[in-house]
Amino acid sequence: MSPDRRMVAVLAVAVLAGFAGLARAQPQSGIVRPTTEPSSPNAQLGAELYAGNCASCHGIGGDGIPVPRRGAGGIAGAGPALRDVGAEAADFYLRTGYMPLSSIHDEPGRDRVLLTDTEIRSLVSYVASLGTGPPVPVVRPQAGSIADGLHEFAEHCAGCHSIVGQGGFVTGARVPALQNATATQIAEAIRIGPYLMPSFSRRQISDAELNSIVAYVLSTRHPDNRGGWGIGNVGPVPEGVITWLVAAVAIVLFCMVLGARLRA
Repeated sequence: MSPDRRMVAVLAVAVLAGFAGLARAQPQSGIVRPTTEPSSPNAQLGAELYAGNCASCHGIGGDGIPVPRRGAGGIAGAGPALRDVGAEAADFYLRTGYMPLSSIHDEPGRDRVLLTDTEIRSLVSYVASLGTGPPVPVVRPQAGSIADGLHEFAEHCAGCHSIVGQGGFVTGARVPALQNATATQIAEAIRIGPYLMPSFSRRQISDAELNSIVAYVLSTRHPDNRGGWGIGNVGPVPEGVITWLVAAVAIVLFCMVLGARLRA
């Protein structure tokens, strides 16, 4: 092999080794973590996780970045301010996998949670320290009424989430199903209004009504289909479709039988 070819081969191996090293250096989960982490929630850990995973979109001090801009690694960042959002919003977005987003252009949605419980509690504590926002709500569905919850849910929520919480579509967004949400996450979503969802204050939905709504949503996960076939329990639309299909088949058969008799 000529010296020039040896040089090319050596450079190629070096480049490949460099790419392999970079690949190993990247966190497989997509989360930037400190070299060592405490075993229990820690304010310092929360600050470090925030700096590595949140500051590029929400700003160093939680002041937000209103206009997209390129940060470290050429990543585009933009996001709302987190001052005074409290533990409530941070807990919801992190425990549902809504955050962190891989792209600022993505619609936040339930996804795999990338952080451990210790990391989430540390981050939530840090975000809560940026202002005087509300804490994680304490919800008691056992103290609520399913009947009252149905009434409140039908009035405030069913227009988007469907009457049994199966989700749907609205202009410019997907409406998530509520079947995998915990009682606390349902309460948090009602109070903070994630993404395009409106938020509901205690004047609009009291804590007692909130308990009832959560109790009703939890009850929809194991519905009692006394009328027979539930057809996915997503409301009257599939029931109407099935009815019209059965009616159409019956009408066609009736016309065929009637036509055969008239020809005879």
